[in-house]
Amino acid sequence: MKVSFVIPAHNEEAMIGKCLASVFKEIGRVHAGESLDVEVVVVDNASTDATREEALKFPNVTVVSEGLKGLVYARRAGFVATDGEIVANIDADTMLPAGWLSTVMREFKNTDLVALSGPYIYYDLPAWKRALVKVFYFVGYLIHLLNHHLFRVGAMLQGGNFVLRRSAWIAAGGFDTTIAFYGEDTDVARRIGKHGMVKWTWRFPMYTSGRRLQKEGLVRMSWLYTLNHLSILWTGRPATTRYTDVRPR
Repeated sequence: MKVSFVIPAHNEEAMIGKCLASVFKEIGRVHAGESLDVEVVVVDNASTDATREEALKFPNVTVVSEGLKGLVYARRAGFVATDGEIVANIDADTMLPAGWLSTVMREFKNTDLVALSGPYIYYDLPAWKRALVKVFYFVGYLIHLLNHHLFRVGAMLQGGNFVLRRSAWIAAGGFDTTIAFYGEDTDVARRIGKHGMVKWTWRFPMYTSGRRLQKEGLVRMSWLYTLNHLSILWTGRPATTRYTDVRPR
C-alpha cells in the first residue's frame, strides 16, 4: 500500500521545513517496525520566496510547480504528480504527531474506507483559544451527525488533515478548481462519500499553526467555515469566494 504525501506550499519558506521534518520523522518511526512504500511531494504554488529551496533541503522530497495560485489548484497538481493509492493531503504549516501514519495504514486496510480525517490542534494558540476551538469542533460534529446520518448528505473532513483513496477520488471526479478556498474539504467529503465510507475520528489529530485564526478571529472564521460547509452540502457551491491570504506576499 503506497502512501503519497501532497503538501501545497505558497510562500511557506518559514514553515515547510518543520512540516517536512515531522513527515520524515513519522516515516522513519513506521519504517523501524514495518515495510512502507511512501513518496513526499511539495507543490510550489506560485511562491515568490525560497519555499522550493527549503523543501529541496530534504533529499527524498519531490517539488513540483503549479503557477495558478490557489489551494485546490495545488492539491490537484500534487495528486497528478503522485501515484500512491493512499493520498495524504496535509498543509505546509502542519506537523504530524506520532502515530499518525500508523493510523492511516491501519484504517485503510478496510477496503470500504475512501477518506479519513480528524481535527486540528493549534499548537501556537493560548489554552483558552484552543478550548474555544474544541467547542467549535463539537458543534461542527453535531451538524455533521445530523446531516450525515439523518439527511444522508455529505460528511466531515478537515482540510489539511485528510487522506483519500485514489481510485475513489478519481471515480468522484477529482478536485474542483472552481472552489477557491472555503468549502473545498466539504466538497471532497460530499463527492467521495458516494463511493465509500468517509470516517472522521478524534483519534486522528494534526498539529497546525493558528495564524489564520489569529488573523481572521475565531468568531469570523467559525462563521465562514460553517456557512460554506452548509452551502456546499445543500447547493454544491460555496457561499463565499474571497479569503484572506495569511502568508507573506
